[in-house]
Amino acid sequence: MILRPGFLVLLATIAPPAFAATAADVAEAAAEAGSEAVAPAADAVDTDHAPPSAEIVVTAPYARDRATALSSVTVLQGTDLTRELRPTIADTLARQPGVSTTSFGPNASRPILRGFQGERVRILSDGIGSFDVSNTSVDHAVVINPQLAERIEILRGPASLLFGSSAIGGVVNVLDKRIPRAVPDEPVHLDLLGTYGSAAGEGSFAGVAEAAITERFVMHVDGGYSETGDLRVGDFVLSRPARAAALASAEPAANALASLRGRLPNTAARTWTAGVSGAYIADGGSLGVSYSHYDSVYGIPIRYDLATGDGEAVRLAVRQDRIDARAEVETGGFIDRVKFRFGFADYRHVEIEPDGAIGSTFLNKGLEARIELAQARREIGGGAIWQGASGVQLFTRDFDAIGEEAFVPRNSTVQIGLFTLQELDFGALKTEASARYEHASVQAAVGDFRGNPVFVDRRFDLFSGSVGASYGFAPGWRIGVNLSHTERAPAAEELLANGPHAGTQAFEIGNPDFAKERADGAELVLRGKGDRYSFEASIYYNRFHGYIVEQQTGAVEDGLPVFQQIQAGARYFGVEAQASYRLASIGAADISADALVDYTRADLLGGGGPVPRIPPLRLLGGLSARADRWDARAEIEHGFAQRRVAAFETGTDAFTLVNLSFSVRPFADRPDTSLVFSANNIFDVDARRHASFLKDFAPLAGRDIRVSLRFTL
Repeated sequence: MILRPGFLVLLATIAPPAFAATAADVAEAAAEAGSEAVAPAADAVDTDHAPPSAEIVVTAPYARDRATALSSVTVLQGTDLTRELRPTIADTLARQPGVSTTSFGPNASRPILRGFQGERVRILSDGIGSFDVSNTSVDHAVVINPQLAERIEILRGPASLLFGSSAIGGVVNVLDKRIPRAVPDEPVHLDLLGTYGSAAGEGSFAGVAEAAITERFVMHVDGGYSETGDLRVGDFVLSRPARAAALASAEPAANALASLRGRLPNTAARTWTAGVSGAYIADGGSLGVSYSHYDSVYGIPIRYDLATGDGEAVRLAVRQDRIDARAEVETGGFIDRVKFRFGFADYRHVEIEPDGAIGSTFLNKGLEARIELAQARREIGGGAIWQGASGVQLFTRDFDAIGEEAFVPRNSTVQIGLFTLQELDFGALKTEASARYEHASVQAAVGDFRGNPVFVDRRFDLFSGSVGASYGFAPGWRIGVNLSHTERAPAAEELLANGPHAGTQAFEIGNPDFAKERADGAELVLRGKGDRYSFEASIYYNRFHGYIVEQQTGAVEDGLPVFQQIQAGARYFGVEAQASYRLASIGAADISADALVDYTRADLLGGGGPVPRIPPLRLLGGLSARADRWDARAEIEHGFAQRRVAAFETGTDAFTLVNLSFSVRPFADRPDTSLVFSANNIFDVDARRHASFLKDFAPLAGRDIRVSLRFTL
């Protein structure tokens, strides 16, 4: 089954929305939580544009209290988001608990959650997929501009099943204002952001404008532009083992690589985005439609041949045109709201060789639609409150790669899912269950070893579910446990890859006979909060059957290292913890200390050894001073050495980063207007993420002085 763009018009007209919570959602969740911090006083802020409190999670059919969630949840917004903004979503989130990055240079970095990456992590734009090909290969960028983000949420556990079987690792949802949710009070509302970063000579600007055309109709335009040079790094470009291998070569060109330092070649980038939308907002519902365009040209770090000194400086030129729609109707009764969300995108990127020739072209047309039925909160007896939501989701993808280095044949993917999430609140005891059925198919024509066409048609029926409970055993303290079973169909790239890929500079091989991937998991969560402190910790365990992993074989094909997809049993174990404590109050400022730790251990069963590219133990601690108009923060991040490595994988040295920041909010009635200064990696150390395929060739940024101005009007 392949759905063509013409289906969009039909679907948009028959479907009567959206993942961002309404004001009623937030008020309801706040009342449940007993929170007085959902928003500042109405006379102190621009209430039409103030986002919900970080204690409320809106990535779900209805807003939920973060304190009672059955798994780890992270919310980043406001000044904290402005301080962390980087050119990619992954680098923006890199300091959050349980998050690492693929770090394929500064332009193509994707989030890693608890050691999971690629197909096991869904990245959403306002609740709908990003429609790029970043999940297929680490050199492909995520087509989301973080400068336009208003709020980013990361969640795992039962709610992630609402977004697809590929969300087994978790969900990153980037929320923006591209489709308006409220009518502004003023004739025109402006949000402007400008950033300068010294490490790459980064200059970026983004702006959003909304205007009330009538009492009900809002027009929106947005745009962004970013340009960077080659990234400055703290020391040598090559890692110590790579420099030793280069010096051991008999080729002078390879020897010369050992002296590369200061700048990471071929990492400059230029990106611009633009969007326009309109929304009709009434008392009982809303309807909005948007169009957006994304355009980027970026280089990826060179993976040198350490024996010869050869290496290709490949650049990628990316373009995407996208249409989105969101609608919501308040119906009352048992089904309180009907929500609809839809997106379609036409994506293309070309991989440009050093001489300007096009090595390969990747084409991707994606469609996703979902309808949700959100139930009203109701008492069912004995004081218990029942709430839930159910829905249907459709996802289609037509993918093609053209050129001599097209490592995946043309293929089509269709996924149809049914899901439900149900909660029972007994007061101190809260229970939650979710279930998902999904039918997935992958179709393609490939050649056999004689070059004869062979049609591949793989179909999978996937059943996933989870059940959990949490108990409030003391004021402000709650403990919860969640059990889950998840199933995932192999992606087209895992099934069909067979050829050289210039972007990753590897020869990639899949297996069309893979079975579905199954996992059983458990997570224990403990949260506590008081007047001066907050604490959150989770311990998780997952055991996989038919786990799909890409491993280097040691062979060389077409002058490239061979990476083969295999399927085996695996187990993941990990822990995340974070805490903060208010040390003192000096004048109007609160002085606090905070710390986080995260660790994942992953092994292939049957003597297969460690899973490749698993982030090591990490500690991060900071001291903060926060007042109404300003913040100051000093933090230290220490990444431990990783010596548990797979075959042909090198270890990674430890590193310590020291960062400082200072933020000013000059206007009491405009808390989103801020000026943020930060100095990152101030001691200019050599730091590398173990999860990166290019860690031996591409370190993280060296000293980076950043200035960001966010202005609202």
